[in-house]
Amino acid sequence: MGVDITVLVVDWSHVMDVAAEDRLRVLQESAYADDDPDGDGDVVEGWVWPGAPDRSWLGRYEFRGTLGSYKPHFRAADGWEKVRGAVGGEVRAALDEFLEGLIWWGPRADVDAEQVDPGVLPSLEGLWRPGPLIVRGPETVARLRRRWCEAAPGLEGLRVPYGELAGREPGRWDAGFEEFAELLGGWAEVVREADRRGWGVIGLPI
Repeated sequence: MGVDITVLVVDWSHVMDVAAEDRLRVLQESAYADDDPDGDGDVVEGWVWPGAPDRSWLGRYEFRGTLGSYKPHFRAADGWEKVRGAVGGEVRAALDEFLEGLIWWGPRADVDAEQVDPGVLPSLEGLWRPGPLIVRGPETVARLRRRWCEAAPGLEGLRVPYGELAGREPGRWDAGFEEFAELLGGWAEVVREADRRGWGVIGLPI
């Protein structure tokens, strides 16, 4: 998983107003553009809000300690895969849906979950780099936020089984429960902010 990812919250009406065949290009150009070339953008608690008026329709979230790498997200999904059988039914169901909607490959070994809502990108042929792709509209974002709110009170209960089943290996960023919980908290912040604005979530390989 030697790939990086940029995670955006985007004004969905703006995205959908772009011609379907141009959306992927516009999203990628906006995601890769210099966020703050003139020093007039806002950076607040992991969020980068571009200062340029023509980019006011998006914000980028920087996950603490990951340096943009997708590896911690993959390892968090792997940790969940190892521990989920020891988690109570309601918390497991809520975290299953939350993580499957964003970074986890899902409970079926024969079918990888996709994190792309249909009808948004007609083709991925213009994807600049191979890697994880997340395309979640406001309705999906609202559902994922509800599932997180259901799961969050039970997160601390994963501490012991996570330590026993997922383990910790030296040098692995998110091999411990604290790092796992922090990464999930970052995703919770992404869907919270997007839902608050009525926006969507886009994740692009970089």
